Amino acid sequence: MPPHGVVPRFRGNGVIEFEPHTYRDPGDGELLLAVGANAICGTDRGEYVNGSPIVPGHESAGVVVAAGPGTGVQVGTRGAVYLMDFCGDCRSCRVGATNQCFAKRGDVGQNTDGGYGPYLLTHETNFFAVDDSIPFAEATMLLDVMGTSGHALRRAELVRDDIRSIHVAGAGPIGLGLVVMARIRYGVDFPIFVSDVSPWRRRFAESFGVTALDADDEAALKKIAPDVAFDSSGRGSARQAAISALSKRGALICVGHGEGLTLNVSRDLISPERAVLGSEYFRYDEMPDNHRLLLEHRDLIGRVITHTFPPSELPHAFELFLSGQTGKVVIVREPAT
Repeated sequence: MPPHGVVPRFRGNGVIEFEPHTYRDPGDGELLLAVGANAICGTDRGEYVNGSPIVPGHESAGVVVAAGPGTGVQVGTRGAVYLMDFCGDCRSCRVGATNQCFAKRGDVGQNTDGGYGPYLLTHETNFFAVDDSIPFAEATMLLDVMGTSGHALRRAELVRDDIRSIHVAGAGPIGLGLVVMARIRYGVDFPIFVSDVSPWRRRFAESFGVTALDADDEAALKKIAPDVAFDSSGRGSARQAAISALSKRGALICVGHGEGLTLNVSRDLISPERAVLGSEYFRYDEMPDNHRLLLEHRDLIGRVITHTFPPSELPHAFELFLSGQTGKVVIVREPAT
């Protein structure tokens, strides 16, 4: 009998309703997971506001309960699900750039059913096994919080090999991910400046040992002159302020999707030899190293999670998350069997 359960339906305008749903059995190369946790992401705001024809949720972890033909993962294996269902054979995939796949089969939770439901279907190639000691909520940290942030740091190092300070624009989950990954990568005394419009988020960021600044205080931002700035906010004003504050040979790494950036090429780029880079999600082959880091730094990384809720409280969880007074919010359930 095909697995079934109750799933959330995002109707739009902040309305989330629940209804029964039946899942198909896994096909060739596919795994069926019983979801243990799914973290709320800022990009889920689109489904929350506009509605969605599928079950959202793209930061998922769970346990394999069924495996289709041609798979090698054993039933009972715990793991996290990589967002992009990459083809594995295009020019990007052949060099490991799975986040730049030319022939994606889908994006879990964005155009295929995702992790806010009790089950999730994914290709085996998108599944990453995790150590049994890692709770499902913490396993979701391997995705946007660690993966996206760690990839952005690596992007910065492509153009700046002597980074001595960084500025993170936006103290949401990705911004906090940049903070913890920079702490792990560069040390506890490494100067990190974080800016945000939310007093609550600035105070929370300070608990990680950073200097927090009001994002509207451009004079204070210009005084810090960081080597690298990361925009996780997606706000055009934050990007403009960040590039204006950069030191010579500095780099702005745009991590958050959203608004634009206006450049005076001579003043902003050529004369100071600055760089502007985009950073999209992360590469699947970065997961093993991040898994090792999670095992070594669970206390630090786990602090990014400020709230957990059962699936029945998903509407309230979204309201709280979108209020700007949380770190990472995770929906946790006992996986079905």
